[in-house]
Amino acid sequence: MRYRYFLFLFLAYSLLNISCKQNKAEPDPKNDVFQLVSSSSTGITFNNKVVDDGEFNVFNYRNFYNGAGVAIGDVNNDGKPDIFFTSNQGENKLYINKGNWKFEDVTARAGVKGYKRWHTGVTMVDINGDGWLDIYVSNSGGMKNADRANELYINQKDGTFKEEAVQYGLADKGLSTQAIFFDYDHDGDLDCFVLNNSYRPIGSFGYNRDLRDVRDPQNGDRLYRNDNGKFVDVSEQAGIYGSEIGFGLGVEAGDLFNSGWDDMYISNDFFEHDYLYQNLHNGKFKEISDNAIGHMSLSSMGSDMADVNNDGFLDVFTTDMLPENDYRLKTTTKFDEYDVYNAKLKNSFHHQFTKNCLQLNNGDGTFSEIADLAGINATDWSWGALCFDFNNDGWKDIFVSNGISRDLTNQDFLAYFGSDEVMDEVRNGGFKSKNFLNKMPKTPISNYGFINQKNLQFKNATEQLGLSLPSFSNGAAYGDLDGDGDLDLVVNNENGEAFIYRNMTSERNHAHYLKINLKGNGMNTFGIGAKVTIYTNGIQQLLEQMPTRGFESSIEPVLNFGTGTFTKVDSLRIVWPDLKKMLIRCSNRLMPAVLNHTIKM
Repeated sequence: MRYRYFLFLFLAYSLLNISCKQNKAEPDPKNDVFQLVSSSSTGITFNNKVVDDGEFNVFNYRNFYNGAGVAIGDVNNDGKPDIFFTSNQGENKLYINKGNWKFEDVTARAGVKGYKRWHTGVTMVDINGDGWLDIYVSNSGGMKNADRANELYINQKDGTFKEEAVQYGLADKGLSTQAIFFDYDHDGDLDCFVLNNSYRPIGSFGYNRDLRDVRDPQNGDRLYRNDNGKFVDVSEQAGIYGSEIGFGLGVEAGDLFNSGWDDMYISNDFFEHDYLYQNLHNGKFKEISDNAIGHMSLSSMGSDMADVNNDGFLDVFTTDMLPENDYRLKTTTKFDEYDVYNAKLKNSFHHQFTKNCLQLNNGDGTFSEIADLAGINATDWSWGALCFDFNNDGWKDIFVSNGISRDLTNQDFLAYFGSDEVMDEVRNGGFKSKNFLNKMPKTPISNYGFINQKNLQFKNATEQLGLSLPSFSNGAAYGDLDGDGDLDLVVNNENGEAFIYRNMTSERNHAHYLKINLKGNGMNTFGIGAKVTIYTNGIQQLLEQMPTRGFESSIEPVLNFGTGTFTKVDSLRIVWPDLKKMLIRCSNRLMPAVLNHTIKM
């Protein structure tokens, strides 16, 4: 019997440090789990510089300070993950990993700097099934008559890329935030969902639920089906909303109901509620948030799907803008009054609250929101949401990226801006955007790191983790940049150099790990959508191969399991995107430090 997928299992345990023969930077004596590696050392000097001026600023483009993303993946197939940054106003950057925490800027030679003005999200994906990662860049911006078509860079396998979005049918012209690729219809190739935002002023909508069913020909969300390499818009027939009230900021796909088919969670900003799309297994989706979710974030930003309690079901985490400390709460936050909340509820905009939400999967088609119980409900103006194992103990922790270049919701500024004096000035043609921008406060704030306490609660360990440097951080991604078995972190900052964090877990704690590379012999070469569960000493861990995560970003497409003090794995269970299953029973002997194992299915 011929099977479609090959599984390459690289089982790397740090028992004797045999896997650490490569040259590595000397560990810093500090105790931080994540150590910031300087740009002078890495060669990564990327800075998403955003300059507001009289022509283009937050007054004529609402998402001016939303920032940009980052993608991690091995684009030259040398075994080391590389890094791609998007830039809002400048050039995108591709850095090739040379080893030993050194990176080379190859942007010009590779031909990926971008030719549009406002780049947002990025995803690495092998779109043509040749085994080489390509790069899809989402574009946005509020300039009149601007060319916002998204860009698709096809890997030429020689260090260069060729832009072919039009040829593939993926030159989407909406205000795109991010795209995600997965095989929603199980035909063996990767389809594409493009998440778009909207131009229209918020105050012009009212609370008209009928608008949800009116498709915006340019800016609504879109689902593209891959038909033999050409992507076709099937949004309407697939049951995907595409209206101008969908202010999309986050998109995740994953098998939420353990059916073998990937569902989607869409984070919508402002008054439109989030969408939970259940895959109906017939090429269609059904939006089920009313029945599945009790309440959700009001201004949902980034999101992630992960099994945070190791029960075998994916949970959903979304970020919002609720400050942790009282001063920020009083100066930057205003909550809906009862009549506004009630008007939204009566018009099918669901129960929404200004807070992060952790939707715990109950395993019966419903979710319980537990962010307050978990201690992760308030992280200020948050963007990226990443759930991954910081310390290789077998439990997913949570990273949140934070900050906005100007405090748009500062209550003192809003009171001044709405004053009669200012309104008279505006009516008389005296509006000078720069004058008003200078009156908006700038408050860099810390990112957050939470350690899983293994009881549905998380400990705020930002300081101990080494993540407390104030910044304006947006997109973020993780991957094993030095190949030592722990997950390093890359953060795209607005008006500041990118953070490159080295994870010191392997150097200090010698926690064991299992690294799994999935390969297929069809068009889905990285096994996108495959679910792998490992069983170790009575504990199960689930990871799904779905690189697009967080906010405008995508992670390294390799599954990294921490096993803590345990030096063996009892068994592995793989469910492939075509629903084929594999169970691998491991021997009871200790795993060697490095075991290369190839299994043909």
